[in-house]
Amino acid sequence: MKIIFFGSDDFAAVSLQNLAVTGYHQILACVTQPDRPRGRGLQILPSPVKVCARDNDLSIWQPENLTGEDIARELAAYECDLFVVIAYGSILPPNILNIPRLFAINAHASLLPKYRGAAPINWAIINGETETGVTMIRLNSKLDSGDIIAQESIAIEPEDTAGTLRKKLAELSAGCLLQTLDLIETGQAAFVPQDSSAATYAPKLDKDTAHIDWSEPAARINNRIRGLLPKPGAHTFLSGKMVKILSAEATPVAPEAVQPGQILDISAAGILVATGQGTLLIVEVRPESSRDMTASAFAAGHKIMLGQKFG
Repeated sequence: MKIIFFGSDDFAAVSLQNLAVTGYHQILACVTQPDRPRGRGLQILPSPVKVCARDNDLSIWQPENLTGEDIARELAAYECDLFVVIAYGSILPPNILNIPRLFAINAHASLLPKYRGAAPINWAIINGETETGVTMIRLNSKLDSGDIIAQESIAIEPEDTAGTLRKKLAELSAGCLLQTLDLIETGQAAFVPQDSSAATYAPKLDKDTAHIDWSEPAARINNRIRGLLPKPGAHTFLSGKMVKILSAEATPVAPEAVQPGQILDISAAGILVATGQGTLLIVEVRPESSRDMTASAFAAGHKIMLGQKFG
């Protein structure tokens, strides 16, 4: 089939690379976001999809938006069979969605209809899910609500962070995409409507999401920490300074007569903190305006005392 690929981030680039290497389908063009400031130095850099497309000698488009009629005309001139849309960064307007001979498909990193929205990987971990996956849908004008063509599941391991799970799902998505394209090409694809009554949502992450509430159970706090790594990172405060927690371990042991956030013990293993239910051993942190370090080194360097409170 003749395909136009829409994508921008590293998650999408894995699928593009797999699609290009296999060579089963013709990639007519790659549409990706314009080069933008990235990283601490805010250098103007290309998207991972642009880098991948360039490495594979693919045609690259970087429109500021997809609203102009000239964009629609130029895309229509390709006479493609299918749009593949993965983490592009903008919603395709209806006049663009109607261009392919067949339709547009999208890979979403959840088991739809669960976790529609911008941050499905993060929220699956934050909410303590033990399973997630990828879903291939036929795109429509509503958010992540198109008919399901294919779906693959994967376990969320206790040690997974959003970063490690994202890599696993990117590989899973790349394989599922090829299978979906085969189903479409051979006429075997089934289109299953989503049960919208079972839909849940994964909104964008914000500062409130990243802030640790020590009155929550230790297990839930740990899920929040894992679900926000590597970015933006879950944070708390100590003596007015922000501290990001990079690694921790939860235990259901419930100390008596202590307040949530209170430091109970400091050892080589880390900093033990009381929560609303159980305790949390903080193992690794990133103090404000500092580098990553062990919690024990942080405690020693900042002269932290038992009884002090986070939060």
